[in-house]
Amino acid sequence: MPIKVSAGPRPFSYDYAEDKAMLGRLVAIAGLAAGGYMLKKKMDQSSSSKGDSFVEDTIEVDVPVSTAYNQFTQFEDFPEFMESVIQIRQLDDTHLEWRARVAGKEECWQSEITFQIPDKRIAWRSTSGPANSGDVSFESIADNRTRVTLRMSYRPPGLLEQVGDALGAVELELSRNLQNFKRFIESRQVETGSWRGVVSGDVSTPKPNTGTPTSESQQGAVYSNV
Repeated sequence: MPIKVSAGPRPFSYDYAEDKAMLGRLVAIAGLAAGGYMLKKKMDQSSSSKGDSFVEDTIEVDVPVSTAYNQFTQFEDFPEFMESVIQIRQLDDTHLEWRARVAGKEECWQSEITFQIPDKRIAWRSTSGPANSGDVSFESIADNRTRVTLRMSYRPPGLLEQVGDALGAVELELSRNLQNFKRFIESRQVETGSWRGVVSGDVSTPKPNTGTPTSESQQGAVYSNV
């Protein structure tokens, strides 16, 4: 009777490609987990201080300080260099109506100019809609060179906005807006208009301007192009 010989255990086979793929999946999962933790941490930080977030950036532009300042008084021209701003209407010397995209959605709100000193600083804050405020300051560092610093404080209203805030979307857009402003004003070398009035608290004091007001009700205000 023939003797049946067992083949014994199958030899071990090492599949390098499969092991490498599994390692890649594990690294990806770990990366997602770490990213999720860091995102949550940033969102927790952003939600502190009553939910307000703050961003700031600075740029130097090759125009005189008066030119840079005068251009920033022309709020209705902000869509020329601010990516998310669709339209701004200047209601009077100190009140504005904004229409902009926030996290992909169109939002409208009104704001008031709270402080304005020619060639130095402009500050505004929302009075309706999404809570936000802005501040831009100007520093002459040479006859034809100006340092512009733009600051914004805002409160992300929903989860999508909070995620975007945590990922630095607003800070990135602020930086792009300043770069756009630099290209805009340096290519023109002259402002589109100016308003040289002073705003301090609830007081607005018109000063001599260049250009022509758009209506008789806008005493001292200039929104015309040159």
